Amino acid sequence: MREVAKQDIGSAIAVAGHPIHAMLVHFPIAFVIATLGVDIFYWFTADDFWIQVGTWSAGAAFAFGVLAAIVGTLELLAVPGIRVRVASWNHAIAAMVMLAIVGANAGLRLYWPEAVLPGGLMLSTLASMAAAFAGWHGGKLIFDHGVGLLISSKQ
Repeated sequence: MREVAKQDIGSAIAVAGHPIHAMLVHFPIAFVIATLGVDIFYWFTADDFWIQVGTWSAGAAFAFGVLAAIVGTLELLAVPGIRVRVASWNHAIAAMVMLAIVGANAGLRLYWPEAVLPGGLMLSTLASMAAAFAGWHGGKLIFDHGVGLLISSKQ
């Protein structure tokens, strides 16, 4: 356990010391939650406008999710102190599950928009739950393990 604690957990992919992965993950999470909200609006209103909004929202969630996943994977592979923590792998697996669900949701909306209810709504709900699980483990990495944090030399 002490060997794990001694390993470097600083961010290898950062701008001015700020981890890029931590900056990017907010976008797919926000779009996943927005897609769920849009699906609920469509369910209540039956207005085709919400199908179009949901298609863009799910597509943006997938695009930003892929970008965040690439940076997160590079970070995972580049920093040994991140690789040895179980929470890192839990976070990565949950994020990949979320990304697969979001990709399926975006594809469903592009090719079968008439299936948004109930299929898209179910996928949006599953994606939101996977985002919550991945976010929980990402938060554990930051708050419990201090991954990617800059610690001031004055402390």
